[in-house]
Amino acid sequence: MARLFLSALVILLTITLSEAAPQKPKKVKCKDRKFPSCFQKDLYCPAACLRDCFVDCSSCQPVCTPPPPPPPPPPRKVKCKDKNYKKTCNKDLYCPAACPKTCIADCATCQPVCPVYIPPPVATPSPPPPPVVTPSPPPPEISTPPSPPSPSYSPPPTTPIPPPDSSEAAGGKRVRCKNRSYPSCYYREHRCPAACPDSCEVDCVTCSPVCNCNRPGAVCQDPRFIGADGITFYFHGKKERDFCIVSDTNLHINAHFIGKRNDNMGRDFTWVQSLGILFDNHQISVGTKKTATWDDAIDRLELSYDGQSIFLPEQENAKWQSNSTPGVVITRSRDTNAVVIEAEGNFQIKAAVVPITEKDSRIHRYGITDEDCFAHLDLGFKFYSLSDDVNGVLGQTYARSYVSRVKMGVDMPVLGGQREFASSSLFFDGLCCCQIQGDTVGIFE
Repeated sequence: MARLFLSALVILLTITLSEAAPQKPKKVKCKDRKFPSCFQKDLYCPAACLRDCFVDCSSCQPVCTPPPPPPPPPPRKVKCKDKNYKKTCNKDLYCPAACPKTCIADCATCQPVCPVYIPPPVATPSPPPPPVVTPSPPPPEISTPPSPPSPSYSPPPTTPIPPPDSSEAAGGKRVRCKNRSYPSCYYREHRCPAACPDSCEVDCVTCSPVCNCNRPGAVCQDPRFIGADGITFYFHGKKERDFCIVSDTNLHINAHFIGKRNDNMGRDFTWVQSLGILFDNHQISVGTKKTATWDDAIDRLELSYDGQSIFLPEQENAKWQSNSTPGVVITRSRDTNAVVIEAEGNFQIKAAVVPITEKDSRIHRYGITDEDCFAHLDLGFKFYSLSDDVNGVLGQTYARSYVSRVKMGVDMPVLGGQREFASSSLFFDGLCCCQIQGDTVGIFE
């Protein structure tokens, strides 16, 4: 009996002592990696909440009440990068709540908008061709009584299938709008028109493909110019001579013409072989190498900046940037034979090397032989800071007082002025004559 009493007394004392002993504080840790100095650091709950506390990672302290949630991140700031809207949309825009980190600037409305991805169309597979059935040999002829004639049968009429779009029939190159300022058109795929199956781009404003040589500022072919007013004219010049294309206060562009004499027409067939570009005391040269047989996989471009040759890897989007003037950038628009030359705030020039094909020579009677395919430049110009008094074969069309003297309604309106626009060298920066005299606008027969 006494033994039982002692056991009960020991158990009672043990329970009493355990209840009176102080509790140990709970160990807690910060689990937010945004606070590296506090992340996974051992902390202990305060006396007010020994077993039920939280970690304030910002102060790296244990607290009894949970800390308030962090404020939402500020919206991303974007800006219109299209120089055509420099005057109407030159301010900071902030992304809306629907896409606080991924919005883009719609330059036309000068508003931030969430991007809309338009997947490329999925090509519908064509049905497999019908199986080829080999006819079995006819059975041996057996004389049978003639059977009554069977009624004639005509198959039901079929609905004719419309012909494919001309661009698809020509196997046009696929192109996309790459200007994020036009979200409704951005990255939507188009095919080049049949007129230029390999050399077009998307006009993001109208969201349609256009031939590179059909836009204002284009200089292509035998040289065919499209002025700032959209009017097309030809300026033939003379072979192995240099002519002033643009002459302004901070930009001068000369072109070297190559060509082939046509005795029946009394003039030269000519094409632009190279450009000499002068601006801000710098020089850029872009030209083509002479080649006999054309192969588009072989690069025929020659580039230099301030007299130093430029090497560009043969890869689309390969880029060269001047160390002395970071705003001068040259980028390959294809793996070979096409570049974009840009001087920030001054100009952009798209240059592509193209040959005279056998078909072109046959149609236009150029008389091109296998010794030289007359590789030349097709060009597209954009200008950002021309004065009102700009001059030159193309430059004059951007002048404030310019009135086209091209004779309209003819197949080939030709602009004269060979003497007035002639230059003594590719990098001569003498001003072009302010007014053409003595030459006429008409047609070379």
